[in-house]
Amino acid sequence: MQTFSFPGFNSSEKEINSALNVVIAYEDLETGKRALKTYEYLVQQLGQQCLFANQMWKFEVLASPKLKEMAAKDAAGADIIIVAAHDGYELPQDVKSWVDLWLSYNTEASALVGLFDGESAETPVRSYLSAVASRAGIEFFSQPGIWPGTTEKSHTATRSTSIGEKTLAFLANATQEVPAFSHWGINE
Repeated sequence: MQTFSFPGFNSSEKEINSALNVVIAYEDLETGKRALKTYEYLVQQLGQQCLFANQMWKFEVLASPKLKEMAAKDAAGADIIIVAAHDGYELPQDVKSWVDLWLSYNTEASALVGLFDGESAETPVRSYLSAVASRAGIEFFSQPGIWPGTTEKSHTATRSTSIGEKTLAFLANATQEVPAFSHWGINE
């Protein structure tokens, strides 16, 4: 397991450590843009602290067994997994089987982030992802809605985190600050 040590946020040194690996699974163009915007915000805020790498997987490609396997290996090796979906619906069965597959590996993840367009704190997809985070022993963040330390739905990592407590706290804060977009126009 990789261990990351980040210099202080006010540090003038440009110490760069191993890459912070982020895997994004998204439902469609709208949710993919939302997830990419969150990722870019993290890079903008932490880019001088560490290197970033990401892989993006659209839900529909997870129907292919070979691609699902590749995506599961990516997720198992990621530090942060972002799932971006429309709220109010169950995740497709192919996505759930992808989750089960990456959970079967020895995961490196420290956080699971759910990005949704709804305002409700209790929906099937949020409950499912919260349970996944609990099973994996990792933090669960949700926009909007669930943040570690603010509701009973939060999960504390039960193992040492690979990205550090400061980074998890920053992830919670940074993801909350990323504006939610109700729509994407051609000029946006």
